[in-house]
Amino acid sequence: MADRRQLEQFLRSTLQDAGEQFEALRRSTDDQLEEARGSYEVAKNARRLPSDEEGRAKIVCRRHAQQRAAKLDDMYRPACYEDGHPDCEGCAEDVRKGRIETW
Repeated sequence: MADRRQLEQFLRSTLQDAGEQFEALRRSTDDQLEEARGSYEVAKNARRLPSDEEGRAKIVCRRHAQQRAAKLDDMYRPACYEDGHPDCEGCAEDVRKGRIETW
């Protein structure tokens, strides 16, 4: 009888561990999928921006309030982007969201 209880306890703990590992894997996969979907949306928004013949995005610079054609880097920030400047931060966010003013 004691062997049966030990076997039941072993099976129960093994199945519980497997369930916890599966749940952790599922959460990780869900997070990765969500991140990939977000990256796809950002890239899609940036590709929709009008561009000139050299492939530069035609945006209206918030900082200098002027029309500007700028290459976007791998994080979809205009080449004129200055880290930490509030107008530049807002501009980069608007590019990623697809709501930047264009010309």
